[in-house]
Amino acid sequence: MTADDCLSPLPVGPAGLSRRAQSFVEADGIRLRRRDIRRHRDAWIGHGIPDAEIERAAAFQDRWGGLALPPAPFYEGGPRVLDADCPEGSAAEGWSFPAGDCRVSMAYGFVIGPDGAFGIDADHWTPLHASTAGWVESLALAAHARRWAKNVTRLRGEAAAALDLGGYEPVPEVQGVTDAWWRGKDSLVALYRGEAVGLDAPQCLEAHIYGGLDAWGLHGG
Repeated sequence: MTADDCLSPLPVGPAGLSRRAQSFVEADGIRLRRRDIRRHRDAWIGHGIPDAEIERAAAFQDRWGGLALPPAPFYEGGPRVLDADCPEGSAAEGWSFPAGDCRVSMAYGFVIGPDGAFGIDADHWTPLHASTAGWVESLALAAHARRWAKNVTRLRGEAAAALDLGGYEPVPEVQGVTDAWWRGKDSLVALYRGEAVGLDAPQCLEAHIYGGLDAWGLHGG
């Protein structure tokens, strides 16, 4: 990445986010030069990719392309930059497209699935959040929780699986599928199940518990 690639901090985040996520994107996000993937339309159609799938990837690029956000607290930080590329798949299995390159060498990539879910392509497709907006909301919530929590506890494997979430309620804006956030009386819990499911590796299950939160820490933003 060069200085010429960097445009500016985002004056306005993508529409449809919560106030907390909007503020997070505007304060901490950088919009890099967005690639025009529509210029590949004819070549991709020539390889049998449906026009509707090309347009779906292009719509992702219009909304999210070039957006660089701070590293996620799991998944080795998530995509370096949100960036669509050539769709892959079939009419029978459905079509997906990459969501952006990894920050480090990894055993899986980040993908937008046939139904628009944001997930990982590991040993098999594993949706993490029902949309890219849900992924961004989860990043914003993690940043918010780290700032306001008086203590943070991390559990892995069996300890995370045994975590009792009775009395907690799901946080809807993250649109959790395999991953989810939960809100309790004075704590927030992030449950990262994607690697455990996608790699068939239960030892990779991880929970982050943000404790000692007041009303603003739980609901602020």
